[in-house]
Order: sequence, then C-alpha cells, then structure tokens
Amino acid sequence: MTMTAPVSTPSDRSAPEGGRMEDQAKPSILVVDDEEGICSFLSRALERRGWRVEVAGSAEEGAQKLERIHPEVIILDVALPGRSGLDWLKELMAGGYAGEVILVTAFADMDTAIDALRSGAADFVLKPFRVEQILNSIDRCVERTRLTRENYVLRRQLSKKDNGRDEIVGRSDAMMRLRSLVQRVAPTPSTVLIQGESGVGKELVARALHDLSPRADRPFVAVNCAAISADLIEAELFGHARGAFTGAKDARKGLFYYAHGGTLFLDEIGELSLTLQSKLLRVLEERRIRPVGSEQEVPVDVRVVTATNRDLKEEAAAGRFRPDLFYRLEVMTLTIPPLRQRAVDVPELAALFMRFLPARLAVPPLTLTPEVTKALMCHSWPGNVRELRNFVERSLLLGEFPLDDLDTANAAAVEAGLAADPSLCAAAVAGNPPCAPCPVRHVRMDGDSAVLPLAEVEKRHILTVLARCDGSRARAADLLGVSRKTLDRKCVEWGV
Repeated sequence: MTMTAPVSTPSDRSAPEGGRMEDQAKPSILVVDDEEGICSFLSRALERRGWRVEVAGSAEEGAQKLERIHPEVIILDVALPGRSGLDWLKELMAGGYAGEVILVTAFADMDTAIDALRSGAADFVLKPFRVEQILNSIDRCVERTRLTRENYVLRRQLSKKDNGRDEIVGRSDAMMRLRSLVQRVAPTPSTVLIQGESGVGKELVARALHDLSPRADRPFVAVNCAAISADLIEAELFGHARGAFTGAKDARKGLFYYAHGGTLFLDEIGELSLTLQSKLLRVLEERRIRPVGSEQEVPVDVRVVTATNRDLKEEAAAGRFRPDLFYRLEVMTLTIPPLRQRAVDVPELAALFMRFLPARLAVPPLTLTPEVTKALMCHSWPGNVRELRNFVERSLLLGEFPLDDLDTANAAAVEAGLAADPSLCAAAVAGNPPCAPCPVRHVRMDGDSAVLPLAEVEKRHILTVLARCDGSRARAADLLGVSRKTLDRKCVEWGV
C-alpha cells in the first residue's frame, strides 16, 4: 500500500495543547504502519504534544516491540506486509491486550469497518487524515478507558452493603494512635499490611489510606481473597486471554487493570496459594502483570494494601506463607485491636449505627439507655464491629434490644477499664490484671455509674490532651485528629 504522507499545516506545528490531558496522564503509543512518511508524521505530531511514541513497519515488528514496551494505545494500519493489521488486532484481543487500538486505512468498506469494531478496535480512521482526527481519537480512547475503570469500580461499590460513613471511629488510645499512623502513612506510596481479627474494620482503614493519599481521585478496588476459588483468583487479579481455560470465551481484564492509578486492597491475603504469592511478589517488584494465558506483560500503577486475620510471621515460619512476600508486605504494619480491648469505643460505634441504620431499614430508632450501653460494653464481641452492627440492626428489626443474647463475661474488664483518668490501661481493658507498675488510676464502679456518658469521656480526654500540650489548641487538635474549629467550639461549650 502506498500513499503520500499528509502535509503538516502551521497549526499542526503549534505548541502542545494544555487543554487535552495532563502530562502525567498521557499514554505511550505504538504506531504500526509500513509507510515511513506516516510513521514520521505521527511521531513528530504526537511527541510534540507529550506522548511517548514507538514505530513499527509490520505486525511482526509490532509484536516484538510489545515484548519491550507497553503502549496504552496502538495506531494500526489495516494493510500491512505479511500479517494484516486486522488479523493482528484479533490476536491482540484474544491474547488479553489491555490497551486501545485505533485502526487506520486508505481502502475502507463497510464490511471492513464492521469487522474491525467487532474485533475490538476502539476507532476506525480513514486516510488521509489530519492530526486533529488522530488526537481526538486518542483522547476518546483514554477517556473511555478511564470511564470503564470508574464504572467497574462504582458497580462493585454499589453492590456492597452500606456500612455507614467511611471513617475510623473510636476515642480509645489504640484508635487514636491508629488514626495518627494512617494520616502519616497515607500520603506515601509504601505497601501497607493491616492486621486484625475478622470484623474489626480492616477495609475501612484501607479506604482511609486511599482517601488520604494522592490517589484519592482514582479507583479503590477491594477483593476478598478468601471469597474467590483458588482456580479463579489469578484470572480475577490479572485478567485472562481468550481460551486461557475452559469457559474463557472472551478475554477479560483483571482487578489490577481496573485499579490502575489507584489502590488495590487484598483482604485475607493469607489465603493465597504459594504459587500465586510468588506471582504477586513479582508484580510488586516489577510493577507488571501477565494475564492468564497471555505472553504479554502489562504495566500497572497501583498501590497495594493488604490485610489478614492471621499472624503472617508465624505462617511464614510454618511454610504456609512465602517469607520474601511477607517481608515485602511488611513495609508498614497497622494493627487494629479487637473491640473487646477497647470497650470505651462501643457507645460511639453503637450510636453511629443507630443514626444511619433506621433510615435504611425504614424503622424508628431505639434509645441507647445507660442499661443498654452497659450491656453492650460488657459483651466480649467475638465478631467485633461487624457483630455490633448486626446486633443493632437486629434490635431495630425486633423493635427492642435482645440483651439476653449478650454475655457479661467482659463486665469485670469494662469496670476496670473505665478509669478515672481517660487514658485507659490496655491490660485492664483487655480483662487482664493492670500492668505493674501502672500509671493509670483504676476505679471499680457499680451499677449505672460504670457507664460514663460518652460526652464526659470525650471532655476528659480532650482536656487531658490539651493539658499535655500546655494549652496549645493547634497541637491538641492535631493529636486528637479534629479541626481547630471543632476544638475551639468544645472549649467554649465547657468554658475553658
């Protein structure tokens, strides 16, 4: 196929157009055309606008370059020497290529156009074309990719049960420290391992890490590794090529693809097989994935946050978890304490659930009386925050609190943990004897006096922190994780 390259107009040689896309979002592009003039023309025009461009003169050369580079967009001529562009397009789509393909040709008919679009082409451009046509086509490809990812993530989020507001609740020392660590770690690109029993809210912490990071406007994709069969988890994470396994009639993109630019949260990572652990380690090290059944590697820009209710160090020592992956994940570890060790947080959590659940269930709210609050605080909550939420929901459906369902095994721990000083001793709250020597003054309370009003606990804690900051409200607000305006309002209410 022969033709003369289009002549650039003065407007084509203008400065880069800042209104198209931010520089950091510009993709790399592979131009596959046997006309040197076309390749040269597109290279100059696209590079001038900030894109990274590679060229190839045939489908075979393009395939070789794909082993070295990872373009988000391929501009592909239909009529090529050897294998045609349309045939190579079909092979690319069957092999799990995750990018977009724009087909160009000088000899088009309706059947070719339909075949191209059915084969997976994102656009079909006729020669001769102006540079603006190609630029607009690339922009549409990039925008479609962004919308596809966001749409997929949104559907996953909407399919999940509403758990209320997405923030870390609790005024116990343990939760205050956790919030402080989240705020410190979130802006960094480091991998984070979240530890804690089932139901403590590990995904909530992962979402907080995402929301406070520079990736907050990109996708947050969560996956429970224990909820997907071992045979499918690899394809779910990395995607798969057509025919990669029985039932794989079409190629499919994986969760790493949809989380591009954002955060991928791998819950219950201890459930992954050793083989898949090895592949995940390679992805973390090289930042590239390979769809199942494909020979192509795809670059990924994803922050990985993991969580587990197991002791991965013990699992690694027992040979059930790869030590090299454990040490790669253990860059930063955040531990969420079980609810039984922070009974002082129970009233605030229960009040939170009581605020948003009645509207969702279309039932009237119930009053959290001192008797109910004491019973909630005395229960050991083996299912942690999830169990507490379910208890509140069940109570709303029944129209009363089924207090007989709660045990009082934790009553002594609660009484010991409700210290006169709001700085709680972790040993006492956990139900163990106070540590010795223990700087916290413990008191034993009887009856309803064991349940301090949440407002009084909050006041004591804030005033204690304020005193330790020598009256500096700015420092105290920072330590408390609240705004200065909120702290000022509290101080006015208390006449401080």
